[in-house]
Amino acid sequence: MKKLLATLAVSAVGTALALTGCSNSSTAADTSGPVTLTFWHGYTEADGKVLDQIVADFNKSQDKIKITTTTKPWAVIGDTLLTSLSAKNGPDIVALPAENLPVYASKGALQKLDDYYSSSAQNASLNPRAVEMEKIGGDYYGVPTGFVPLSVVYNKTLFQKAGIAAFPTTWDEWVADAKKLTVGADSGTPQQYGLALPDHATVGNGVWASLFYGNGGAIVDGNKSVLDSQANQQTLAYWAKAVHDGKISPTGLDGIASDKLFSSGKAAMEIGGPWMASVAKENNIDYGIAAIPAGPKGPAASAIGISAAVTSQADAAKKAAAEKFFDYFFSKDNATKWSLGSGWPALRTDVPSSAVSSNPVVASLTDIVGTARPLLPGVADSTDVLTAVDEATQKALSGGDPAALLKTASQSVQQALGK
Repeated sequence: MKKLLATLAVSAVGTALALTGCSNSSTAADTSGPVTLTFWHGYTEADGKVLDQIVADFNKSQDKIKITTTTKPWAVIGDTLLTSLSAKNGPDIVALPAENLPVYASKGALQKLDDYYSSSAQNASLNPRAVEMEKIGGDYYGVPTGFVPLSVVYNKTLFQKAGIAAFPTTWDEWVADAKKLTVGADSGTPQQYGLALPDHATVGNGVWASLFYGNGGAIVDGNKSVLDSQANQQTLAYWAKAVHDGKISPTGLDGIASDKLFSSGKAAMEIGGPWMASVAKENNIDYGIAAIPAGPKGPAASAIGISAAVTSQADAAKKAAAEKFFDYFFSKDNATKWSLGSGWPALRTDVPSSAVSSNPVVASLTDIVGTARPLLPGVADSTDVLTAVDEATQKALSGGDPAALLKTASQSVQQALGK
């Protein structure tokens, strides 16, 4: 899924294409054969094989609908979706990073799914926070196919050497343990850091959102910026002090540098996603996965999400067929199968960690997914919003004034929201 992250904040094709010609047709469907749909997705690894198998099983389960999947890199989907729909040779169903959903909805490329959410019996069991990321301006434009909280991956060997028996559960404990795990701070640049905390260009740009959430803050509230709230000022000041004074993490880290620091054994902890388990294994690190410790207002984490949507190309019969597939996909058995195949928590709240215990990473994430929140639900210009956040966090950890930086960044966020 690292390939997906490179495209999470990438906007759709810059030129707004007229998609009105692609709107769903009212022409009656041909009843002489099954309704056929095309489904583009970017699951290019083992997860893609599992998704394709679920589609194949759906096709075999009935004879009214046939779905054909096409696997494309996420970036290629982003580059070609609008032009393909304009030429009427795009997909009927498309999976895409959830943060890009508002972009395509605003261009008329996706259909509303309010009727699906009001009629499907499966929806009562879906994670409500995952469903929240599908809502744009009061209407639903997609269904979740992935929703995973950021978590902390930690080096068990380094914890043991530092005499730390249990993973911290609060910010103060977290910082105290990070100081214990930082080696050589008194003599200058540490040889080992307690935490790799990126101050910009973080994973899905959700690290700082997670920290803001933990103190009761947020980045946006609907179409209003709340980045410069008192809660966020306190959060940024707290972590700037921990990094600057405690030297628990180097400054100037982006997400890639943070990964390298942890994978080389020079940082004991890092905030990341489920792919970090593979990174740890590849580097022979005895690792654990834990929830981001609770802030003053409780546990919280930003989530990375992927959505599936019905495009404007699909006529009424195809839209109805797509919704039947969504019901099949969200059934308890398939939700469990997909969770194990994708490596992400199940999208249903009634699939416990014991049901996915064959994959310890998935089980760990399932136990903490209840604290997860979507990053910027319904925000079309997420790139400019997150760029403003990046500038504030990076400068604050380098010694800047958190309150002043957040005030300036909030103005930029509000401008982005008003576009």
